[in-house]
Amino acid sequence: MTTHRTDDVERSLRDVAEGLQKGRLPARAISDQALHPLEMRRVFGRTWVFLGHESELPGSGDYVVRYIGADSVIVCRDESGRIRALSNSCRHRGTLLCRTEMGNTSHFRCPYHGWTYSNTGDLVGVPAMKEAYAGGFGKDEWGLRPIPHVDSYSGFIFGSVDPSAPSLVDYLGDMAFYLDLVAKKTAAGMEVIGAPHRWVVEANWKLGAENFVGDAYHTLMAHRSMVELGMAPGDPNFASSPAHIGLQNGHGIGVLGYPPTLAEFPEYEGYPDEVIDQMSASYPDPLHKEMLRRSAFIHATVFPNLSFINVTLSSDHMSIPTPFVTFRSWRPLAHDRMEITSWFLVERDAPEWFREASQAVYVRTFGPAGVFEQDDTETWRAITAAVQGPFAGDGPLNYEMGMDLAPDGDWPGPGRAIPSGYAEQNQRRFWATWLRYMQEQPVIGEALP
Repeated sequence: MTTHRTDDVERSLRDVAEGLQKGRLPARAISDQALHPLEMRRVFGRTWVFLGHESELPGSGDYVVRYIGADSVIVCRDESGRIRALSNSCRHRGTLLCRTEMGNTSHFRCPYHGWTYSNTGDLVGVPAMKEAYAGGFGKDEWGLRPIPHVDSYSGFIFGSVDPSAPSLVDYLGDMAFYLDLVAKKTAAGMEVIGAPHRWVVEANWKLGAENFVGDAYHTLMAHRSMVELGMAPGDPNFASSPAHIGLQNGHGIGVLGYPPTLAEFPEYEGYPDEVIDQMSASYPDPLHKEMLRRSAFIHATVFPNLSFINVTLSSDHMSIPTPFVTFRSWRPLAHDRMEITSWFLVERDAPEWFREASQAVYVRTFGPAGVFEQDDTETWRAITAAVQGPFAGDGPLNYEMGMDLAPDGDWPGPGRAIPSGYAEQNQRRFWATWLRYMQEQPVIGEALP
């Protein structure tokens, strides 16, 4: 049985490698349940994974519980103000230690036997220690296991369980430029408002990640009703404008409306003057301000499972288009099920009317009950269900779009830009990076097609 499963996995990975060269992807990369446990070790065990935003931990003792693949992680700010990431598993019998998703505490106590840890991870309390361990006990050896690498960029916290992981800056590569584009519009930066939304979808996690990494093409059909309702630009083809930008290490981004092709797109995505006036001083590169001036829809994925958008939409046909930012993670629960966590962020020093309007548009469009969100998640659910069949699951899916397009030599930013929003370069690169991790090959610094 084990040999049979191993042969199936090797076949799936071999078919992915052969298919990508032709712009094809075997559907079993989505449907094969034997790939899921390998992804936990080979993908999530080697990459940097998004854990949250520093604004979620404003004070000493604040914590949130997040995940790196299947591992539950306590992300906390200790009494000295340092942000730590600790395995959420008691060192005595391994039970889940922290049972609440967020809060404030100086200590974590295990509900099974009462072992108690400070928010630095040190074991500080063992009930009945003299009676239970008459021969002595080395508490110093049994603190919570720290995640090997924790770092943040522009306030966004990442962790890696790989002791030999590259630095976060090297891992992000040119994606750092585009994170700056979204996160550094003002000197005060961004903050998360409220607890993140969380919901479960019966879909493979990679479908969400690859959608945001480059799929502007689906807006023409999946989101057509939003055009008809007046919640998106009046031309259903609005997402065809450049550019589709491939980056190192499996990351990718789409910047639509650059240069502007539709009159409905306001400059600077419609941000208020109070934000625009700060951009020249706050942005690290003058190009950022010019790029945002001419952009209307930014969507991206940081490999493996962090995606974000900075877009301008209307919450109904009567409302003025308003920009908003959401970051979201696609947490794999099984090969056919994922948990989506979605954060709403806004500039700390933006005027209150804008902060409220921006959040309202996010909730009505990309929150768990948002109309755009429902379009996407229903499609991903249907894909996952359809390819479970042995016949459909054994067929190839077409990823050829944009293979005949030459790079845009005039694109001012970093990355390999394709002069169309309709391309699948980024999806092919995403899957090629996934494949290299799954085959346990080098990734960082390696050239991808």
